[in-house]
Amino acid sequence: MALNLVDYEQKACEAVKTFWESREAAKQKQIEAGKTDQGERGGVTAGKNMDGFLALVLDIVKANGLEHAKIYQNKAMLTLPGYFRPTKLWDLLVIYKGELIIAIELKSQVGPSFGNNFNNRTEEAIGTAHDLWTAYREEAFGKQPRPFVGWLMVVEDASGSRSPIRDASPHFPILKDFKGASYLKRYDLLCQRLVQEQLYTTAAVIATERSALDTGDFTNLSDMTNLKTFVTSLAGHVASTAARLD
Repeated sequence: MALNLVDYEQKACEAVKTFWESREAAKQKQIEAGKTDQGERGGVTAGKNMDGFLALVLDIVKANGLEHAKIYQNKAMLTLPGYFRPTKLWDLLVIYKGELIIAIELKSQVGPSFGNNFNNRTEEAIGTAHDLWTAYREEAFGKQPRPFVGWLMVVEDASGSRSPIRDASPHFPILKDFKGASYLKRYDLLCQRLVQEQLYTTAAVIATERSALDTGDFTNLSDMTNLKTFVTSLAGHVASTAARLD
């Protein structure tokens, strides 16, 4: 049976619109409350920025055979046991017949500051995955096949994320792929290597300009990290799990 990708491109466009609309609404709320010193932080307080992408994932899960799975989005139900820490909070969990099927992290970053945030996102993504797979090895989820572990990143497409960046490494040379790489390129390399090192089943990054609030436009950065690769891998995992457990 062919995989059902649920018209993901159109739904992703709607998700991008929701992303920017939610940020703008949250920022306006801060301004109206007299908290104009919040800067770009005002755009993230609503907690709804990535809801459109969550909806896309849920549609794929339901359309490919796991419509009866337990899908968790409520914060109180989104923790998994860790190995280096007691628990980790995820953005979406899917459990079916007592088995962890899917765990997904959704992240975003807008300007004007990209540098420190990129480093924080990188360290968080690597640490989260390493913790989960070590817990899996120690049978924290019981004896089961490997779950789908996904990481999806939305980055503002702007001069600050597109411009080449210079780094200083006084003792040893920087790996050549990172030399002069923009922050968008660095996110692309990060996602590629998260998958190559088997830290995530798949990892995607998309770039979108603020004007996409009206259009929903977004850009993929490479074949390995594009949205179609993410949703196809997810749909395949869901379909194979449904065939195995039903």
